[in-house]
Amino acid sequence: MQENARVITMNHRTRLVIRISRQSLSFAAVQPGTETTFLFEPYTVKSGISMAANLREAFRNVDLLARQWDRVMVVIDTEVLLIPLDEYQQEDQEILYHHAFTHHQGDKIFSTVLPSLNAVMLYSLNKDIQQVIEDHFPDVRYTHVCASVWKHFHRRSFTGSNRKLFGYFHDKQLDIFSFAQNRFRFYNRYDTNNPQDAVYFLLYVWKQLGMDQHKDELYLCGNLPEEPTLIENLQKYLRKAYTVNPSAEFNRAPLTQVKGLPYDMITLFLNR
Repeated sequence: MQENARVITMNHRTRLVIRISRQSLSFAAVQPGTETTFLFEPYTVKSGISMAANLREAFRNVDLLARQWDRVMVVIDTEVLLIPLDEYQQEDQEILYHHAFTHHQGDKIFSTVLPSLNAVMLYSLNKDIQQVIEDHFPDVRYTHVCASVWKHFHRRSFTGSNRKLFGYFHDKQLDIFSFAQNRFRFYNRYDTNNPQDAVYFLLYVWKQLGMDQHKDELYLCGNLPEEPTLIENLQKYLRKAYTVNPSAEFNRAPLTQVKGLPYDMITLFLNR
């Protein structure tokens, strides 16, 4: 399979990133030995077989997976449970997660500490997928698609004095979140790839948080559905509704020009 290559400036160790969502699978890395060439390869997932089976086939067919890597990072897109840092007990994480999301019985539960937000995020991965990955690589680390996005926009939330609401569109889903005093003020995920539904969810959260339609700000990023229609409808109600352009956001970094690269992978590689 052909790789999508761009010249990038990176300062971290060579690392392969495997991104896994409900319906997609992709791979990204900095070219070993160069620290400048970025490789990105989306994989065509077969709908009739499990994601673990798709991944096994990818290991047989994708050259990028056959190379030697210092580290491997697996970026997972599953439901998130947020727990205040001062209330987190590791021994309780599986019970809490399975109570909140009952259809993940048998999955491996992972945790990522978000110290700047005083929270711990719990998320899951199918154990068959985990086994396929760890059968091929000895040093594997796990994170969630939202972790790097939250980190990036939490820093951005300090710009100016107005309150801010953020929406990240990806994988036919919308993650809506807001911050206050180094904590989450709000987070929820909605299944949608429809601009009308997205407008409803965003305005509902806006009203729930008591935000000012004239002063406060809404920022949207990712794969926006029918972007002109979405923004036009939002601006009927909100004075300051914006889309985040990755190229402008990251000072025209070449990585932002890679076609199809999810926003969470951009923030993962550039916010080091």
